[in-house]
Amino acid sequence: MGVSVVELEEVMTILELHRQGLSISAIAARLSMDRKTVRKYIRNGVQAPRYGPRAPRPCVVDPFVHYVTERVREFPDLSVERLLREIRAMGYAGGRTALGDLVREVRPPRQRGFEVRFETPAGHQAQVDFAHFNVEFDDAPGQRRSIWLFSIVLGHSRYLWGRFVEHQDLQTVLRCHMEAFEHLGGAPREILYDRMKAAVLGEVEKHIVYNAKLVAFAQHYGFAPRACKAYRAKTKGKVERPYRYIRQDFFLARRFQNLADLNRQLREWLDTVANVRVHGTTHRVVALHFGEERPALQALPAGTFNGVIRLERRVSHEGLVSVGGNYYSVPDRTRKRTLDVHSLAHEIRIYEDGELLAVHPVLEGRRRTSLLPGHRRANQRKQPARHPVPSVTASVARRPLSFYDQVARRLAEAGRTA
Repeated sequence: MGVSVVELEEVMTILELHRQGLSISAIAARLSMDRKTVRKYIRNGVQAPRYGPRAPRPCVVDPFVHYVTERVREFPDLSVERLLREIRAMGYAGGRTALGDLVREVRPPRQRGFEVRFETPAGHQAQVDFAHFNVEFDDAPGQRRSIWLFSIVLGHSRYLWGRFVEHQDLQTVLRCHMEAFEHLGGAPREILYDRMKAAVLGEVEKHIVYNAKLVAFAQHYGFAPRACKAYRAKTKGKVERPYRYIRQDFFLARRFQNLADLNRQLREWLDTVANVRVHGTTHRVVALHFGEERPALQALPAGTFNGVIRLERRVSHEGLVSVGGNYYSVPDRTRKRTLDVHSLAHEIRIYEDGELLAVHPVLEGRRRTSLLPGHRRANQRKQPARHPVPSVTASVARRPLSFYDQVARRLAEAGRTA
């Protein structure tokens, strides 16, 4: 059995007196101790104290251990902040630290490399990219779909804007830029891109070749496109990290009716969670920080960007032309089978011999149809041109049966007199 710090001096005295040759009775008398106690210490000597297992103290997170464990097991990348909101709605009154300790216990640690952080002045830079997501909408159960998240992050305040889309084509990229600029109330002076095909065509003698339409778009809004170094996506980490944040804190463990519902929920999450949090790097509330950065953004141009992609498209038997996987109607009076199509960021214009036939809003998704009013006559679909066939029934008048009775009697009388 071990000894306490208080007893240690007495034990050492007992052992020293015993070493000097005093008997157990003499030592007990000198120290006013029981002889059994003196004998025990002489027999055992000085031992390190031994402690039994301490009873675990109750923790405020204990009632939620099963829930958190199951959630992390099903969705290993859920953020601590997301779980904290969920269990607070269930009555949790503790803080983030206790929950964070629990999550670290049930989730395996990640191997992370070193990163270099760089900061940019207000209004100077934004970072843009696409991230791939797989989703199953409630409107189409059992069908996994590939969608893309366009995200733009202001480098100074870390203000975040995003939208889920079904294409990565240039017109979608430009449309997302325009909507982001309208939301932000201005444009930054430069935008940093990963080498996505819609922005960067390649490299010639170490010089980046940008898509000409993107360059024209950038000139219209007054920003300079910049491409991050090849195989060095960390140079635009302000976007790479928010994608993980969006996936873990927003996307996982949610249900979405369709693409419109997904974007509605994303906007709500951006307004109530992402942009009102205290950012882990700047240690400031993102929305308040953005309020200071916003005046530094460039004012939006007065006119809209009208960059056009010119296409040639054949008219189908149903009177439709295909653009970007969707279908747009032309009027019944259209004569030609091949038409000129101008694809803009927000609309599709269809021409026949220079005459504007139709203007459609751009459709999201694939295999959807835009049919404008007036393009089809009532109860008639557009059909291939045919030569008119005279109707054999058009001149036959409808008469009562009594008329035919009279005709029959007259024919009979004429037969008798013949």
